[in-house]
Amino acid sequence: MTKVGILSISTRAYHGVYADESGELIRQIIHEATGWEVASYLVLPDDAAQIRDQLAAWADDARLDLILTTGGTGFAPRDVTPEATRAVIEREAPGLAEAMRAASLQKTAHAMLSRAVCGIRGRTLIVNLPGSPRAVHENLDVILPVLPHALALLQENPDAEAGHRFEDAS
Repeated sequence: MTKVGILSISTRAYHGVYADESGELIRQIIHEATGWEVASYLVLPDDAAQIRDQLAAWADDARLDLILTTGGTGFAPRDVTPEATRAVIEREAPGLAEAMRAASLQKTAHAMLSRAVCGIRGRTLIVNLPGSPRAVHENLDVILPVLPHALALLQENPDAEAGHRFEDAS
């Protein structure tokens, strides 16, 4: 069973100023689209050290397969999610972030301002999503079709490589 962690990053949501709509939306989409278990869910403030430590703990100790973050990927000085993510990943997965930005650019020029990072720590895939519920939905729609294959590759599932073989249609 694929284990997912959702890390919502918002100082205001952390302090209860407003509800964490994006994290809850991610939970709903993951459950409905994949049936995967959301094993961990947490709201943290915009603090690079806390974000970094939580990502590392979930990857190393909890051994989650996938960590989806939401928030903190923009230009505001408090937006430190990409830096915290880069501090813990061992390998970047730029195609995921590029695909999300490219698809979002079809809807808004503001997608150019996304600094989202995606990468791998051990056997855990970490994906930064935007903070707004609408953008979360749009970005998940883009990457969800490839996530099962990506996670199978990370887990060295023997059937994962079958998706790379060209099969003659004749």
